[in-house]
Amino acid sequence: MNGNRFPLLGTCRCGKIEIEVTAPPFMTAACHCEGCRKMSSSAYSLTAMFPAQALRVTKGKPVKGGIKGPELDHFFCPSCMSWMFTRITGIDDFVNVRPTMFDEPEWTRPFIETMTAEKLPWVETPARHSYKAFPPMEDFQRLMREFAER
Repeated sequence: MNGNRFPLLGTCRCGKIEIEVTAPPFMTAACHCEGCRKMSSSAYSLTAMFPAQALRVTKGKPVKGGIKGPELDHFFCPSCMSWMFTRITGIDDFVNVRPTMFDEPEWTRPFIETMTAEKLPWVETPARHSYKAFPPMEDFQRLMREFAER
């Protein structure tokens, strides 16, 4: 994350959708829930949490896929079907972006891991903090400070 110049561009696999962020993420995570595993076709999904106003679609029009509300809206490229970002209904201050859309390898390293109660038994991540479900809301400020300091 050090040395990046913003805005930073990211793309889906085929390049038909482009996104940009104007600020670094305030946390990164791996989610082990069954839904994320199925949508990512992997052992867990990776996310980088950005301030909502820092994300902008600059090319193309993503479509909703996966779960389509009422709690979550997952956005995909309509051509290659890359899962690009997720907006949580009622939470306007951040957006979860798949960090692999950017050429920034550090953003793919999870700082926390969530939903470990559903984790596949052989999975290990380098996350510094692990939660059986989601972190309690009272932990978020401390986690964001710690992430920013590293």
